[in-house]
Amino acid sequence: MIKPKINEFILVEGKSDTENIKRAVIADTIETGGSAINKNALVLAKQGARNRGLIILTDPDYNGQRIRQIVAREIPEAKHAYISQQDGRAHKDNPHKSLGVEHARPEVIQAALLAVMTPKNMITSDVDRSFLLDNGLLNSQESRKKRELIGEILHIGYTNGKQLFNRIHQFGITKSDILEALEKENNLWQK
Repeated sequence: MIKPKINEFILVEGKSDTENIKRAVIADTIETGGSAINKNALVLAKQGARNRGLIILTDPDYNGQRIRQIVAREIPEAKHAYISQQDGRAHKDNPHKSLGVEHARPEVIQAALLAVMTPKNMITSDVDRSFLLDNGLLNSQESRKKRELIGEILHIGYTNGKQLFNRIHQFGITKSDILEALEKENNLWQK
């Protein structure tokens, strides 16, 4: 396997994440030190973002989302890469079914970094809450599963309803982007 080279620093949670990233790509990482993100990691991340750019790739769980929000608030120009909860778990060498970047297969990490999302400086989305309701992404029995699939298709990770709305606006996702993703989602459900 030829490993792609990533110019930007990749922000991860810990050493195991770094080891797994290096199995997939040639890249430099910055480790946050786990869910208790340390100040030194934030300083390094800010320097890295100024010098070469920064991609945030944290675990698809509550602590990973929390770290992502803290870093994004400090470094709004940081790019975002996401892996799904299934891809963070689905590995034959993961008997405890723990969840994290350290368990993702190399091709999953490469795909996440290929589909990196860049935040927009201003709200450019035409999506409102009623559109999300009308399309079953909020307040229905199937909403969670739909958001999960949409998150994978749009490369924005798993979200609850509020996070979905925020990420749609953060990344400038439009109604037509969502409708196209819903069409793909319908095709996946029909198979």
